[in-house]
Amino acid sequence: MTIRTILVDDEKLAIQGLQVRLEPFEDVEVIDTCSNGREAIRKIKTEKPDLVFLDIQMPGFDGFSVVKGVMEIEPPLFVFVTAYEEHAIRAFEANAVNYLMKPVDEDKLADTIERVRQRIAEKKSSEDAEQLLDVLAEVAPDRAANFSESEDAGSERFEKLINVKDRGQIFRVEVGSIEHIEAAGDYMCIYTGDNSLILRETMKDLERRLDPRKFQRVHRSTIVNLDQVRQVKPHTNGECFLVLDSGAEVKVSRSYRDVVARFVH
Repeated sequence: MTIRTILVDDEKLAIQGLQVRLEPFEDVEVIDTCSNGREAIRKIKTEKPDLVFLDIQMPGFDGFSVVKGVMEIEPPLFVFVTAYEEHAIRAFEANAVNYLMKPVDEDKLADTIERVRQRIAEKKSSEDAEQLLDVLAEVAPDRAANFSESEDAGSERFEKLINVKDRGQIFRVEVGSIEHIEAAGDYMCIYTGDNSLILRETMKDLERRLDPRKFQRVHRSTIVNLDQVRQVKPHTNGECFLVLDSGAEVKVSRSYRDVVARFVH
């Protein structure tokens, strides 16, 4: 699949530099470039790209105005590219795929393109499922109902209770009460707000047991229950902190900022 892309920046050299960095990605096709926000809104509406790399600080319509200006159509994926770190939280709120600092780092760009591919694949899977349900509803309504029920049942394969052997005792922990989990080698420290327990298990194995719609990695060594998040606080270098129900604060590293965008609207 080709990812049809538009670049928006009022600096010509910035656009040229980004075009060069995107050349190694064979599935990314730059179909147009724009030097201001008004032009960007017009071209996004007419050309309907899959992806837009968008500068934030531009004369007239800034990057956030561009996002608002295309909400009447099905918007593309946005990646903000800017020299200003203080816009990070607003980028999350705009549900951006990522937030890249100028000059764009090649490794971070590669990570961003991979996230874009995943978002597009997830969207296509969702659209395919909806189309299948529409067809089933017409030709076999009873099968459509069963299909919907089986999707709901998918959540049943995730743990509701976790047995934790800690200090010679076995504790049965309700998964919904878990606030966050921190890794220390092959051990997990499970926090439930008013208590903490040690579980001998790897992060990868524990992730498989938890519903990803509720539990998400926000750092290479931290998993958070998104239902327990009450506030997002900006930090330096594009990072931020999640404030949880207990008052505990958990840092979200730059590599996992897209997780915040899932529930900050």
